Amino acid sequence: MSDPVLVLFRNDRRVADNGALAAAADTGRPVVAAFVLDEESDGVRPSGGAARWWLHHSLAALTEKLEALGVPLVLRRGGTTLVVEDLIAETGAKTVLWNRRHHPAGVAIDMQLKHSLRGRGLRADSFDGQLLHEPSRLATKTGGYYKVFTPFWNALASGPEPRDPIDAPGPMTGFGGELPSERLNDLVPLPTSPDWAEGLRETWIPGEDGAMELLDYFLSEDIAGYEANRDFPGIAGTSRLSPHLAHGEITPYQIFAALKHKAVGSSGAAKFRKELGWREFCAHLLFHNPDLTTRNFQPAFDVFPWNSDEDALQAWQKGQTGYPIVDAGMRELWRTGTMHNRVRMIVASFLTKHLLIDWREGERWFWDTLVDADPASNPANWQWVAGSGADAAPYFRIFNPVLQGEKFDPEGDYVRFFVPELEQLPSRFLHKPWLAPASVLAEAGIMLGRDYPLPVVDHSKGRERALAAYRSTRGSGE
Repeated sequence: MSDPVLVLFRNDRRVADNGALAAAADTGRPVVAAFVLDEESDGVRPSGGAARWWLHHSLAALTEKLEALGVPLVLRRGGTTLVVEDLIAETGAKTVLWNRRHHPAGVAIDMQLKHSLRGRGLRADSFDGQLLHEPSRLATKTGGYYKVFTPFWNALASGPEPRDPIDAPGPMTGFGGELPSERLNDLVPLPTSPDWAEGLRETWIPGEDGAMELLDYFLSEDIAGYEANRDFPGIAGTSRLSPHLAHGEITPYQIFAALKHKAVGSSGAAKFRKELGWREFCAHLLFHNPDLTTRNFQPAFDVFPWNSDEDALQAWQKGQTGYPIVDAGMRELWRTGTMHNRVRMIVASFLTKHLLIDWREGERWFWDTLVDADPASNPANWQWVAGSGADAAPYFRIFNPVLQGEKFDPEGDYVRFFVPELEQLPSRFLHKPWLAPASVLAEAGIMLGRDYPLPVVDHSKGRERALAAYRSTRGSGE
């Protein structure tokens, strides 16, 4: 039998539009498919709890897809290079294929692996799929990288149309020998004591098939109203594809192709393409700034007077700030592993500006609780809201959580669902319950401070404190 081809899976858990798998199938040789959980190599950031829950089910779905093609999935844990060396020794593979990653740790690991394999005369090739662009190649006219979204998007959008997606391969021949594999429950255990994942199970169907079902539904039901509805958390107006993208169960090439064929001429499609561009921009920033998760993109913020307040941080984490739109978002996050994008901006602004708590605290919490936690989008967006990031809104642009709630959840559908203790409160007081007369609160069965907290900070005072902190950092003339 001819030597097999080894295909590595990481955050590309799909069989369609998988360049590495398609290339392996084209060789006609036996295929070894292996998922490597590498949390040992330098710079690797272990996944948070919610993302690990998703990973477990995503791997289960990938295993089924590959077995239907005749290829078992081998599960291994360890440093990528060492695991690959073991698999080569066990199988006699002389070709190793994978899909490119673009976060700094992944790039470094894969470059080392490619250099090592090619140095031994083995074939080592990588393929695109995670991004529409290669961050190392998209440059400004002066040869630098883009630090502002609009010119970045203009450069990306003015380039060639994205390639067509690659079809899933047909049946293949798997490796004939026995290969040790970790049990999925040992590699990525599910939560048991306590089992905090009930809300995640009710909300999501991880896997490639779940991604395509969501995309089809979005394009048939929601794309026409996307531009008008995307900011309203009480309306099902977004794609909800972000965790599938983060875990590589669907590619931007597949999404762009579907938009082109099924949503021709739709303003919603144009807006959605641009929103996907933000994902590309965040990856671009991380590629060129490996410490984006830990350091301010703008060095001026290195002296910012962040406030250390554990009680306020916990109130924010638990959705007990006394601001209903903030609390609804934080409870949605804990219950479902996600949060509406508009509300993400509101809660991030509240933490960094009203509470003056370091954006890194919020980024860490999101990393652990989001099923779509992404190594680029998470820190880049937190820095954008905090004012320390690239293309950031001015720090003095501070979201008023009351006005944001009244504007984007005017009937209170979102707040009433996730903050049910306020369900009976009239809409005119729903986003500011502390202003409701005692008789209205009593009729709604609410005692503030007992059934629902009073605000942890007064909006006006919090805003003034934030502006004073900004002036001390930037100077009153800026």
